[in-house]
Order: sequence, then C-alpha cells, then structure tokens
Amino acid sequence: MRSEPTSALRHRIVEAPAGRLHLAEQGTGPLVLLVHGFPESWYSWRRQLPALAAAGFRAVAIDVRGYGRSSKPAATGAYRMLDLVADNVAVVRALGEESAVVVGHDWGSNIAAASALLHPEVFRAAGLLSVPYAPPGGPRPTDVFDHIGGPDQEFYVSYFQEPGRAESEIEPDVRGWLAGFYAALSADTMPAEGEPDPHFVAPGGQLRDRFPDGPLPAWLSEEELDVYAAEFERTGLTGALNRYRNMDRDWEDLAPHSGAAIKQPSLFIGGTLDASTTWMSDAIDAFPATLPALSASHLLDGCGHWIQQERPDEVNRLLTDWLATLEH
Repeated sequence: MRSEPTSALRHRIVEAPAGRLHLAEQGTGPLVLLVHGFPESWYSWRRQLPALAAAGFRAVAIDVRGYGRSSKPAATGAYRMLDLVADNVAVVRALGEESAVVVGHDWGSNIAAASALLHPEVFRAAGLLSVPYAPPGGPRPTDVFDHIGGPDQEFYVSYFQEPGRAESEIEPDVRGWLAGFYAALSADTMPAEGEPDPHFVAPGGQLRDRFPDGPLPAWLSEEELDVYAAEFERTGLTGALNRYRNMDRDWEDLAPHSGAAIKQPSLFIGGTLDASTTWMSDAIDAFPATLPALSASHLLDGCGHWIQQERPDEVNRLLTDWLATLEH
C-alpha cells in the first residue's frame, strides 16, 4: 500500500434510486464506501477519507438519501432499508466498480450490514462502527421501544416516530440542538453517571432538555459544527428522521432473513462509553454466530458514540490494517 500524498477531495453527484446522491471521493484503488449515521453527513468521514486514500484505497463517503446534497424523497416510506441498500448498490455501479467494502457508523452501520447481507456479490466485506450487527427478526421494533422508557419517560426512537414532532423541536435552533446532541453522546461532555439520560424524554418535555449545556466536545470545532448546521438548516430534519420511521417496515421487509449471519469478512469498532455498545452487548457476544468471518472486534476505552471523529487516528489505523488483510 502506498503512503505518498494523495489526490484532492472530489465531490460528485451520481444517479441512484433516491434520484441523485452526493458523494465525496478521495484516492484510487479498491473501493471503500463510507455510510454516515444520524444526524451527520459525508463530512463525518472527513478524517478517514485522506487516511484511506493514503493507504491505497478509493474512499467514497456518501450523503445518505434525505441528507445534505442528496435527493430527499417526500414519502416517509422512501427511507426503508431496502431503498437505502439499493442506493449503495447504485453508487458502486455508478462509480464503475463491481464490488466494494462497505463501512458504516450509527445508522450507517445498520445500512452497511444490510447491504452486505442482501448483496454479498457487491459488498465483499463490512466494517461496522458503534452499532453492532443484530440479525433481522424478533419482536416488532416499535413495540420494543414503547416499553424501554417505562411510564415515566419516552425513548428517543419512539419520540422520533411521529412526523413533525421532533422537527418542531430541532428546526427552530438547528445549530444549538446539534451541539447539544453531539455533546450528549461524546465521552468528554456526556452527562455524568446518575444524571438524567439524554436518550429519553420526560412527559411533556423535549429531548434537548437533557442535553449538556457546556462546551463543545473536543472533536468538534465551532467551524465544523457550522458545516453540519448549515446542511440541516438548508434541508430540514425530516429526511434524516424518516429513517427511524421505517423500522417496522424494515422488520417486515427483512423477515425472510430472520436470524441470518453476514458471512463476508467483517470488523466492529465501538466505544466503551457508547450506549449502542452497552445496551447491545448481547449482540456483540453473539458475533461468533452472526459474524462468522469477523476479523476483529475492538472496544475503544473511554470513547463515546462519534467514534471515527472522537478517535480518528485509532479508527484509521484499525480500518487500514483490516482493509489491508482483505483480498482485492
């Protein structure tokens, strides 16, 4: 793998089932498709694109449909997992490639996993960040989420279900809301143990009521926050939130794959202070069955949810070392 300086970052638009998808691309070599989560954009991979390019890969970070400069279909049902997987396949084809390694964070991890599960002929390996793989199946998702908070508080995923409800909280102050949300899930700024959990909403309250009111996390500068805020101020939050509003549709769509393992080579990287890894510890324990070709599972001590931004050097090293082991 080469280590000399790479080409500059390039932006382009490609045709996809969503309509048009925006992507940022750097480097040449085997294709690595990077898929962000909520509430983010291609920009979440700004510290991975040059590192992967320098290691000899063609790194491509997309704006998922509903985000950034990608198309934003009006129908809520247009954000089901099957459609997002179809977008990923279309990107690979539009770039003139036959296959890719797919790497995702947060919702992007779920999208990456579903892409590998449904299209093993296209996605030859899957890297999953923050959210571990859990096979399709089990109870209806919204039934599960409705019981997580109990009678005294509402789980954030349930709070996001009703169209317009979360938007009315976020959109009057996008920048302030994003700052609080990012801080709430970052290792250096998250609420201390015993303080109210920002994943839950009190009756009659808002999610932001439990966000920390202090400095930005160390990984996020004011200028970087401006980039995120500008995108969501322009697009609104509905496209992003519609991902949560399709979880029951996904459950129905993916029922034929209940319990299915991902058989391609895989990698998991999570943070020890991330609720995604602590709440889903059983999913991590099940990796020998659900990810039988898992190369490694890494939990970064003292790291929160925004893992590739909180710990870019470690994540870049783990990703490039893993990618180097894959057959091209």
